[in-house]
Amino acid sequence: MKFFSKAKDGGPESTVTGYWLIEIKWLFSIVLLRFDPGSRSSYHSHAFNSISWLKGLLIEEHLDGTTQSYTTGLLPIVTKRSTFHRVFSLGTSWVLSFRGPWDKSWFEWSPVSTEFTELTHGRVPMTSEANG
Repeated sequence: MKFFSKAKDGGPESTVTGYWLIEIKWLFSIVLLRFDPGSRSSYHSHAFNSISWLKGLLIEEHLDGTTQSYTTGLLPIVTKRSTFHRVFSLGTSWVLSFRGPWDKSWFEWSPVSTEFTELTHGRVPMTSEANG
C-alpha cells in the first residue's frame, strides 16, 4: 500500500516518476506520473487496466512496430493489461492515471537481451518455483 508517496514508476531505468495519492494493488490506484523526455529501452505489459488523462505529448511504440501518438485532450487514454509497449515523451508530460486491481504478474521484453521476463509485485522476476 502507498499513500502520498513518490518513486520511479517502471524500475530504476525509468524516465517516469510517480506521485501516488493512493495505491492498494488488490483494489485500485490513483497516481500522477511525470514522464521526462525519452523512454527506457524495454517494452512491457501491465498488471492492471488503466484510464488516464494526459498533458503533453507521448508516443506509444508497440512490440509489433506500430506507433500511436497522444497529446493533451479531454478524451482519456485506455491502457489494457494486454497492451505491450514502451512510451516516449517528447518534452515533459504529465499523466493522471486511475489503475484497476493488479493481476499477479506482467511481462517485459528487452531489445538488448531479446528476452521476455515475467515480473511480479516489486518488479521481482517470477521463477518456476513461484509458478508451481
